[in-house]
Amino acid sequence: MSKKRKKELEEKPYHKPLVKRRKPNRSIAGDIALYIFLVLVAVIMVFPIVYAVSSALKPLDELFMFPPRIFPRNPTINNFTDLFVTLGKSWVTFSRYLFNTVFMTAVGTAGHLIIASMGAFVLAKYDFPGGKAFFKLVTVAMMFTGYVTAIPNYMIINKLGWIDTYWAIIIPAFASPMGLFLMKQFMEGLPTSLIEAAKIDGANEWKVFFQIVMPNVKPAWMTLIIFSVQGLWNNRASTFIYSEEKKTLVFALGQIQLGGIARTGQAAAVLVVVMIVPIIIFIFSESQILETMASSGLKD
Repeated sequence: MSKKRKKELEEKPYHKPLVKRRKPNRSIAGDIALYIFLVLVAVIMVFPIVYAVSSALKPLDELFMFPPRIFPRNPTINNFTDLFVTLGKSWVTFSRYLFNTVFMTAVGTAGHLIIASMGAFVLAKYDFPGGKAFFKLVTVAMMFTGYVTAIPNYMIINKLGWIDTYWAIIIPAFASPMGLFLMKQFMEGLPTSLIEAAKIDGANEWKVFFQIVMPNVKPAWMTLIIFSVQGLWNNRASTFIYSEEKKTLVFALGQIQLGGIARTGQAAAVLVVVMIVPIIIFIFSESQILETMASSGLKD
């Protein structure tokens, strides 16, 4: 290299080559079409909820209007007040139905979460004879719906003497294969080195599980809670529970829906009352569900 060229390079400031940003492989028209499609999908998904709420706020004459209108002309809450009046006339109070549902939902969800999490931790982080075969059995169990297993479940619960008790609904909820499958798949993405480091520091198995594992898989067990609450809250329990004082709120509300034309407004209010709790839980836990879906496939 000549002295003149060398001098020019020394005097010229050095600039790093600019990294070219990768442009998305779609046009502005494609972006607009994508947003329009997403808006349409959102409208389709939200429409049933909006229509159910608006129907519950319609007076009786607007409920039979043809063609039906989406939004009420004269919104009223009479359907809800009539619903609670009807429930108040029952010899079993509304608070009793509500307590039965809340108790079975809370205990069933808590038990399902604890048992599924413990079982998933063992299956995901420990190798033992029969572990893989057991998980395959759990996966196969997910293929069978409640209609297929209804008769065997009834025979087992009857043999245990749990018919017409809360345990007929709570105990089967503990053994739902969906929770074990979800937690196991998520815990497999948890670094094993993190657990080994905690054990080196002197943590026992319970401390590792409750203070290391569970906080790191929070999105998974929040998602599990949502699924469990939805299943138990909407369970009519009429197959196993016969005493009126032990029946669920959903069963009592369902009986009101069978009251004929005169209770059409109350039936619309029933639909809103039944779906409000799962929707509220989903709204507050939406970010956890999305994080679960995004992270469940990651491995260490």
